[in-house]
Amino acid sequence: MGDRVYKTKEEILERGREVIGIPLHQIDKTNRLKTGKGAIGSVLEESWFGYKINSESNPDFAEAGVELKVTPYVYKKKEIRAKERLVCNIINYMEEYKHTFFTSSFWKKCNTMLLLSYEHKEGVSKGNFTIDAATLFSFPTEDLLIIEKDWATIVTKIKAGKAHELSEGDTLYLGACTKGASAASVRKQPFSELPAKQRAFSLKQSYMTYILNSYIFGDKIDEHIIKNPEVLKKQSFEEYVIHKIRPYFNKTQSQLLNDFKLKTNAKNVNELLLARMLGVNGHLAATEEFQKANILPKTIRVNFDGSITESMSFPIFHFKKIITEDWEYSEFKTMLEQTKFLFVIFRFNTNKELVFDNLIFWNMPEGDLQEVESVWKRTVAIIKEGVKLKKVGSRTFNNLPKASENRVAHVRPHARDSRDVLELPDGRFMPKQCFWLNNTYIREQLEKKKLS
Repeated sequence: MGDRVYKTKEEILERGREVIGIPLHQIDKTNRLKTGKGAIGSVLEESWFGYKINSESNPDFAEAGVELKVTPYVYKKKEIRAKERLVCNIINYMEEYKHTFFTSSFWKKCNTMLLLSYEHKEGVSKGNFTIDAATLFSFPTEDLLIIEKDWATIVTKIKAGKAHELSEGDTLYLGACTKGASAASVRKQPFSELPAKQRAFSLKQSYMTYILNSYIFGDKIDEHIIKNPEVLKKQSFEEYVIHKIRPYFNKTQSQLLNDFKLKTNAKNVNELLLARMLGVNGHLAATEEFQKANILPKTIRVNFDGSITESMSFPIFHFKKIITEDWEYSEFKTMLEQTKFLFVIFRFNTNKELVFDNLIFWNMPEGDLQEVESVWKRTVAIIKEGVKLKKVGSRTFNNLPKASENRVAHVRPHARDSRDVLELPDGRFMPKQCFWLNNTYIREQLEKKKLS
């Protein structure tokens, strides 16, 4: 099959729109649908656009400067969400650091993309999927300023000989995701003898969800933290946020409630206060920047002596579902990898009043994620073997991983009461459980941030 040459962006977009609504099995001329991951993109490249599949550094339509990307989405709770991150190109650690952003492999490959979107439906064969929308996408100025800083963050780690410590949580919109046949896929890095996991530049799942809703299906978010994108030329998003809220440090919670005329007993009162400090009327989680970057605020209350009483909880897991997952693609690993946490720190003073102490952006280091992996795998193994339950009075104990057994994480109940249960694979019922980050581990992370 000879390659067809597309010379203009308009020609490519027109051809993309022509495929909308046609079942993929009617398009596939080379039986690509029978292959594994990436089959749909291959069908469109070969059988619709008429060019050979390649892994070149140039964009797919080199003469027009356009890269073809297929973006699946799902409906969850009546909302459109990207099914996955958008992988762009493999990071060559030995070469990438030699470039500027605008000469980088990412920019060369993906500065303009034809996004073909389709709804992924469970139980429906790939051949019956249809493309719903074709969009020629270039990054908005305000996003590009953050993406440029994300690229610089990744390259800075490479230059520091820390490519093996890269994590998607390091950045906001542009990530460095693992890419390879297995977790053992590694590459050389230029400033360290240690091998680094093979990674690719990727647009985060949260950012792709925003693109789908705002630019493809037209449901743009109006609430912003950054009112003037020009400020991002001088400082990062994180620096802007911390600079904005610094005047409120050392104020008590009651003083802040009075300052912002808030009367509430809501559990998320500290998040509401932080929103007001940043000039946001609604919830921080609903702002454009927090949604694009998948930033999750977590309030941490520190005792007067510096200890932390509470561990940090995550959503419950379903016993029957978690045993069908693989760690590399598990919900919990994906969440820890792709989430940027915002620790909102309140400290008790000598009068037992909560004082706004600090604000820290944090993501889990790669090495600690490996610790969580051991807890996750042991949890799955125990559930598969059959959880050992022991009733003592009104309480039921189990043999899932405890906080004393791992430096980073453990498993314990996250149920309203003893009747709030889920079914185990063997038919018994047990109170709902979730993963927790140990309170001692959280304290350790706060201490490290103080020293950095």
